[in-house]
Amino acid sequence: MSIVLILLTLAASFALTAVLAPIFIPYLRKMKFGQSIREEGPESHMKKAGTPTMGGLIFMTAIVISTLAISLYTDLFTTQTLVLLLVFVGFGAVGFLDDFIKVVMKRNLGLTSLQKLIGQILLSVAAFFLLQLGPFDTTVAIPFTNSTIDLGIFYVIFIIFWLVGFSNAVNLSDGLDGLVSGTASIAFAAFGILAVLYGQYDTALFAFAVTGALLGFLIFNSNPAKIFMGDTGSLALGGALAMLSIILKQELLLLLVGIIFVIETLSVIIQVISFKSTGKRIFKMSPIHHHFELSGWSEQKVVYVFWTVGFIAACIVLFVEVI
Repeated sequence: MSIVLILLTLAASFALTAVLAPIFIPYLRKMKFGQSIREEGPESHMKKAGTPTMGGLIFMTAIVISTLAISLYTDLFTTQTLVLLLVFVGFGAVGFLDDFIKVVMKRNLGLTSLQKLIGQILLSVAAFFLLQLGPFDTTVAIPFTNSTIDLGIFYVIFIIFWLVGFSNAVNLSDGLDGLVSGTASIAFAAFGILAVLYGQYDTALFAFAVTGALLGFLIFNSNPAKIFMGDTGSLALGGALAMLSIILKQELLLLLVGIIFVIETLSVIIQVISFKSTGKRIFKMSPIHHHFELSGWSEQKVVYVFWTVGFIAACIVLFVEVI
């Protein structure tokens, strides 16, 4: 895969997002598709109420168009591409329904946890069966070693756990302006580079399309955000990121490449377990990005530090894989 094709993919998805956003944002504002802010959240976030949400539709559109156009033109459209798009659009659709119910129908809770889970599981099972149409095995690689574990028929359980887990992990992390846009763009870029190194150019094309679109979205999503991605975007990104790791057969590397999402999720789990068992909270508020805010860090500082941690983790993975 030439550097020209990589740059073309990045530029196409970036440009599409940058063009679509100024069109979508006034429309979403006019339709009153504004974000509601949790009362139990940091008080400083109350000023964000009414900011247009469901912005995931913008970069999702750009990613699908650029991926299809370039992959079909270069004859790089494969079963893996189809699976990635299915998971990306499917999980995004679940998020869209959740956003639509909360924002448009004014039902604050959106989809129930069970409804979301059923949708995510069905999509994960569909992805499992589609994967078997192409090169496929049921092993999981142990990072930085030549060892693997063959899960056999239990691999479908692993796929469900991985996709559902990481889609929700990214969703939990989406609480500060630009936090997920930045950390996810780093993670997708890292997997895109690995895909090139492994010769999986079809997968690399999708990864770089997502990277470009997120960088374009970051123009409008960085502090102060003019638009939020909503569950539409965060669930789509989390599902696609997990599927990328599965297709590259580097599933467990995602724990390091996506370390911010792992930390955010663990902070919520620890907080819940601590409060239910002892009545005490470990963090001032979870997910952990709110803890740092309430500890006196500015929102921008939290975001920049988390981006840096994600970038360092991605660099470590790439360095070890290259050598």
